[in-house]
Amino acid sequence: MRGDPAYLRGLTITLFGVLVISPDTLLIRLIEADHWTQLAWRGSLSGLAVLVGAALVTRGAALRDLARPGAAGLAMIVVYAAGNIGFVYSATHTLVANTLFLLATSPVFAALIAVFVLRERVGLRTVLTIAAVLVGIAVIASGSMRGGGGSLAGDAAALVAALALAVAFSIARHHRARSMVPFIGLGAMLGAAISAVMAPGLALPREDWVWMGLMGLVVVPVAFACLTTGPRYLPAADVGLLMLLEAVFGPLLVWWVLGEDPGPRTLWGGAIVLGALVASNLWALRRSRRRARAS
Repeated sequence: MRGDPAYLRGLTITLFGVLVISPDTLLIRLIEADHWTQLAWRGSLSGLAVLVGAALVTRGAALRDLARPGAAGLAMIVVYAAGNIGFVYSATHTLVANTLFLLATSPVFAALIAVFVLRERVGLRTVLTIAAVLVGIAVIASGSMRGGGGSLAGDAAALVAALALAVAFSIARHHRARSMVPFIGLGAMLGAAISAVMAPGLALPREDWVWMGLMGLVVVPVAFACLTTGPRYLPAADVGLLMLLEAVFGPLLVWWVLGEDPGPRTLWGGAIVLGALVASNLWALRRSRRRARAS
């Protein structure tokens, strides 16, 4: 499997997407505008970039596909809009480390979706992972409750974003024959429209233009196009391990540039979450390799 061209393509695309998205929270923090104004511009620019890019790559076929969204396409639009709103709200209302550590719990939500929605059986690995991740979430939340720099509202928004990400990846994996990238563009536009209504104003300070342009036209559209496309060719465990890199790089960038110290409880909670997810994914990879050798 590791030498399979499709696997290598998926690995390269997904890894590139993770590296591109890592500075996202730093850019959010560098922008002075309120989070609703940020969301309106972020969604408009990234949605436009995704739709134009998809149209150019597919020579217009992607835009024609939007006329027949189906249940999966409509769900992707709504889920992406909700996840984008939750993510930016969290990144502007709690510690960045809290946001990204909690966002990393999306594989747990994906497992819960598989159990309660798709009626799949739960193995011991999944049960242990969920239990450990819940402990990590509790430790992070306790730091927010004790005034460690985070907030429970921001932490809750990160969990909403994690749930949305899990649903989006589940949709993409269950509809591998169909690209969901164009529907991400519409989802960004929907989030922008909602945010524009909520924003006190849409004027951006001049010093925010460069950061917003970089985030809205490059980082978000390129990263999410890759993160929606790459996992179509990879096992879920590989995707989970690659996605954890953002939870490592993102807080380090913010800590290095802005000096935001996440504090001991966030670091301990994040270590529990990331450690549990790494162990779970390595366990899954080891089992898949054994099955491949046996067959």
